[in-house]
Amino acid sequence: MSTIAEIKPETANATTLSNDEIQRYSRHLIMPEVGMEGQLKIKNARVLCIGAGGLGSPLALYLGAAGVGTLGIVDFDVVDYTNLQRQIIHSTRDVGHKKLDSAAEKLQAMNPFINIKKFDTRLSSDNALEIFKDFDIIADGTDNFPTRYLVNDACVISGKPNVYASIFRFEGQASIFGTEEGPCYRCLYPEPPPPGLVPSCAEGGVLGILPGLLGVIQATEVIKLILGSGEPLIGRLLLVDALAMTFRQLKLRKNPDCPVCGTHPTITKLIDYEQFCGIRGEEAEVAADTSDIQVEDLKRRLDAGEDIFVLDVREPHEYQICNIGGHLIPLGDLPKRVGELDSSREIVAHCRSGVRSGKAVDFLRQAGFKKVRNMAGGILAWADRVDPKMPKY
Repeated sequence: MSTIAEIKPETANATTLSNDEIQRYSRHLIMPEVGMEGQLKIKNARVLCIGAGGLGSPLALYLGAAGVGTLGIVDFDVVDYTNLQRQIIHSTRDVGHKKLDSAAEKLQAMNPFINIKKFDTRLSSDNALEIFKDFDIIADGTDNFPTRYLVNDACVISGKPNVYASIFRFEGQASIFGTEEGPCYRCLYPEPPPPGLVPSCAEGGVLGILPGLLGVIQATEVIKLILGSGEPLIGRLLLVDALAMTFRQLKLRKNPDCPVCGTHPTITKLIDYEQFCGIRGEEAEVAADTSDIQVEDLKRRLDAGEDIFVLDVREPHEYQICNIGGHLIPLGDLPKRVGELDSSREIVAHCRSGVRSGKAVDFLRQAGFKKVRNMAGGILAWADRVDPKMPKY
């Protein structure tokens, strides 16, 4: 368990609470586990939230409401309509505006006693350690593997606890990594999965309530670390299945051979995490693939009556949302239904954004299909550039 000394601010300025703060935090103050001393720890704490999205929304809201004195937020994205189903810190009027500004506005309106530090940037190997140095605890609300490994390594190198959570569809997990006595993220996941193997929430979906559940768990763990109370999720991975409403935990051990937190670390500075996760090479490969067809070209050729077989590799429930009339064979069913395709015809595959259809094209080429192309950008690009009335999801 982390001690108070490990995470307390280097310079704790506040020694008292104002009358207004006493009234605001009165339900904390009457708890013996918090009291005046604990609330002052919370006020003097400095917590950095990576992301103001699904996890970052409830995380920041509850930390701000609890009275965390300095709350940092790192985000460079803008609010999109598709965010509003789960990113509760943003509202419809914020669409098109920076998430960072939207979140800061809500937090300051909710609690004027907290100090918001905004970092309008993409977290990178060049800036992570500089940003982390002024905070006691890092809360990771990111949704991609390169940033998760970056946050992990930066936390271990800078000696900051990493309060972690991740979500997908109906499932989530949470833990605390990077403490001296506990494992780090690399101890659990030494290597990232192959690019594209694990679909993102944008591709696979997520129950809008789930990030609220996991974000609140993160906020709870942060407050416990600040107070030095309870049993933090150090050395434990909490697994949440919202569909079954079950909570399980796995015990985690520190790997003595871990390249970052082990006894003889080989990674002592931040690396290129895009390259480590194989994403840069994948993007270069995709960019070099000249066989992709643009949505405008496909529309023109279809309107001209050319013999093109449009293959939709999305799921049936996605097809119901919107479609361009293609023949539906979900990517997972393609190997057993490949006999439905005529290799003599030109085939154009598409999905939501072009990722799954790219895999379909690779599979069909390996199966001997010569005239097969990927519709670049998927049905999202079609909605943007061909049919603006088509719903986007």
